[in-house]
Amino acid sequence: MKNNFLLLTLLIIIIDQLTKISLKNISGGIITYTTNTGAAFSLFQNSTNILILISGIVAISVVYFYKKYPKSYIPLAFILGGTIGNLIDRIYFGYVRDFIDLKIWPIFNVADSFNVIGVTILIYLILKEKI
Repeated sequence: MKNNFLLLTLLIIIIDQLTKISLKNISGGIITYTTNTGAAFSLFQNSTNILILISGIVAISVVYFYKKYPKSYIPLAFILGGTIGNLIDRIYFGYVRDFIDLKIWPIFNVADSFNVIGVTILIYLILKEKI
């Protein structure tokens, strides 16, 4: 399972970064490239250092929980991959690159999607006492 956890995490990071690179100059439909110096819903604008610290804490926590609950590697890999994907942006650019625009929701990216899906699965597993 350790290899699956690491491979899935790496795959999510690669997919996230490739989509951010390849969709940078595309605009139309649900693609609207923008940058965000904040967190979800553009909260905490211009708080890059604090958000980098929080991302680091989340990443360390996910690894800790993976060691304690290795059977939950899929949602934990989703969260870790999404967190690292956005962390890379914050470290290298000082902002996160977003591009998925559903017009009824703030613009987001692949990393954000994996974070939400991972947390949702994790909550489900906890409520069903599968962890």
